[in-house]
Amino acid sequence: MTHKPFHITTVLFDPEGPLAAVAAGRWAPRAAAKRMVATLRARGLGVGVASRHPKKALLDFMNQAFQMRPADIRPCISLGAPRAGCRRRNAFQTTAKNTRTAPQRYMVVSADRDVLALAKDAGSVAVEWCTNGTPDSSAAVSDYRAGDFNQLRRLIRMGSPLPAGKLPNDLLKEFLGEFTFADPALLISPGVGEDIAAVDVAREEVLVLKSDPITFATDAIGQYAVLVNANDIATAGALPRWLLTTLLFPVGSTPSCIWSVVCELMEFCRKWGITLCGGHTEITDAVTRPVVCGMMAGSVRKRDLIDKRRMRPGDRVLLTKGAAVEGTAIIARELGARLRTLGMRAEEIRSCRAFLDRISIIPEAQQAARSPGTSAMHDVTEGGIATALEELSAAGGCGLRVDIDRIPVFPETRSICRLLGVHPLGLIGSGSLLICCRSKHADRLEGDLRRAGVQVTCIGEVAEKGSGVRGFKSGRPARWPRFEVDEIARLFAKADNG
Repeated sequence: MTHKPFHITTVLFDPEGPLAAVAAGRWAPRAAAKRMVATLRARGLGVGVASRHPKKALLDFMNQAFQMRPADIRPCISLGAPRAGCRRRNAFQTTAKNTRTAPQRYMVVSADRDVLALAKDAGSVAVEWCTNGTPDSSAAVSDYRAGDFNQLRRLIRMGSPLPAGKLPNDLLKEFLGEFTFADPALLISPGVGEDIAAVDVAREEVLVLKSDPITFATDAIGQYAVLVNANDIATAGALPRWLLTTLLFPVGSTPSCIWSVVCELMEFCRKWGITLCGGHTEITDAVTRPVVCGMMAGSVRKRDLIDKRRMRPGDRVLLTKGAAVEGTAIIARELGARLRTLGMRAEEIRSCRAFLDRISIIPEAQQAARSPGTSAMHDVTEGGIATALEELSAAGGCGLRVDIDRIPVFPETRSICRLLGVHPLGLIGSGSLLICCRSKHADRLEGDLRRAGVQVTCIGEVAEKGSGVRGFKSGRPARWPRFEVDEIARLFAKADNG
């Protein structure tokens, strides 16, 4: 099953192969093809043709075989025979532009590799029709292959828009059937008709719970959902174990879009030893882009539970990595074209997009949990480091003294913030971990983290009992930055309003 999301509105067939067999020099339509074309038209999908044969031959065949008039065939693309040494315009791109349709909305089904290569170059979904054996897989001219109409029908369904409501049960059953649930503590696994999950926690002393939605990102949303929730579990010194998700998709989303998110959730759950226990999937007009709401549970022995109320004056405040790791990745992935327009180089944007690989704080949290001096941990999320330090102070019941100049900001993050007019300390920052540690253990913990390949900086210390953050620059008091909303929310609102 493919992981690639795609959304189609038109299926273009090359008649020779998918729709017809050649008999006595003529095209003989396949009976199954007639049913396929009728079904596509009934569903409101466009049916077109794309072939190297002349346009008149294509129109005549579609009229005779499927009673489709020229006005019903949208579009009809005659590519002509390729000529050596002649670079021709891409007919799929030209037709899409003339009809004000994105070429990505075309699915092109053909046995002709020249046709498929042009379709794929245009960004269309290319499906190789291959009933006569398995073609050479080294020549990647298509996105998918189909050997019969059942396979093709399934591919088309994966790319067709879904109406509002729950994910259809047959798709849910198919999706869940691709996974195994091997955790012996999981007593009731996900399934059609199962509205709950059950886990055995008899051997655990403390169950740690966490819930967080992912609303800013669309690209890699499954990865964000797993790690943002798992990060909070890890800050308690617990092991992330079980995840429930509610997936909300806008009306018109395709099964392939949903499947790609499910696969991403499973991939990153597997990477971190987490079991995806179940949840709910719905297509709804309540959202305009995908939303993943996660609920994570973890376990820890009672004596190893890290409670922020253990903080006390004199503890050092450490920060791993730097400001706005997550925000840097999201902005580069969601607003890459805008950054390019503002002058950021393509390689810089790629570097920023790769910050996504840094948003887990599980390894450093586990390292810190093993230190006898760790008194508190807090991961940086919405509101950035400025808000996270205030939250840490409030939860621990102690004020914090922070040297603003010592808070690391990656050069890539500075570039993005400068171009878009946002403040790095108020930008969403999963991937950075705040650690409070007894001063006598802090040097060793910093050394252990660095040896493990984790960048860490001492940015301040725990002050008197109470709450609040006092900022300093060059040893002098400085205004502590505060943000009513996360800088990324302000940025996206500004972009939506033009």
